[in-house]
Amino acid sequence: MGFLLRWLIAFVLLSVTFNPTQWNFVRWARDSFDGQMPLVVLAGLILLTGYVIYLRATLRSIGAFGMLLVAAIFGALIWVLIDFGIMRLDNPNVTVWLGLLALSLVLGIGLSWSIVRRKLTGQTDVDDVDE
Repeated sequence: MGFLLRWLIAFVLLSVTFNPTQWNFVRWARDSFDGQMPLVVLAGLILLTGYVIYLRATLRSIGAFGMLLVAAIFGALIWVLIDFGIMRLDNPNVTVWLGLLALSLVLGIGLSWSIVRRKLTGQTDVDDVDE
């Protein structure tokens, strides 16, 4: 349940920021910036805080190479599904949603990796402490 919740929050964070519908932060901020600048800035800072939390935890947990590896695995899976004719990318909206799904999986795995690693190996990760 823990991974599912972390992944879902990452997916919501990414899709609230941008998605192919009209209901996203990028479009709202572009259309409303002149009339609602303080609200746009506040919402942008809240989204930025979510990204900092997720990206920092992911980079500390699996690193840039791990992020690239998870993204590559998901990309290869999509490639296999397309090659077998199970999936088609004719619709650009589907491509955007798949990108959001892939990125959210990278962030969700990164945020959950320490928990998975502890359960698999019994080793606990300890943050570096600056004294």
